[in-house]
Amino acid sequence: MENVEISTDKARLDVAMVHRFLSKEAYWSKNIPLDTVQRSIEGSLCFGIYLDNQQVGFARVITDYATFAYLADVFVLPEHRGKGLSKQLIAYIMAYPSLQGLRRWMLITYDAHGLYEQFGFKPTTENPQNTMFIKPFEAY
Repeated sequence: MENVEISTDKARLDVAMVHRFLSKEAYWSKNIPLDTVQRSIEGSLCFGIYLDNQQVGFARVITDYATFAYLADVFVLPEHRGKGLSKQLIAYIMAYPSLQGLRRWMLITYDAHGLYEQFGFKPTTENPQNTMFIKPFEAY
């Protein structure tokens, strides 16, 4: 697509739109407070995808830039889906220079396995008993 741009410039992010989507439409973060979204953006490498200079999608990577990255909050607004934008966004993230050579990438998805499998992600089957997590509350 000609008029598509992906940027890591946090100053360009439409934080209100990102918060609106995450708090009202995303199954993984319903009712997330604006302050939490702002802090998550501040502490992450963020990617905005823009169509004709308007933000239509978002993703963020939580990383130490040396060994590990967690891909989170990936979305393209519903009215812009089906145009290959999510593939462009993930391809851009996976090729991003400061994220090369990491030992492990992780993400959690309930419905986008097909997208992520195109980039080498697969379900945890190798020693799944070694993977642990804690979810201390269900606020959002």
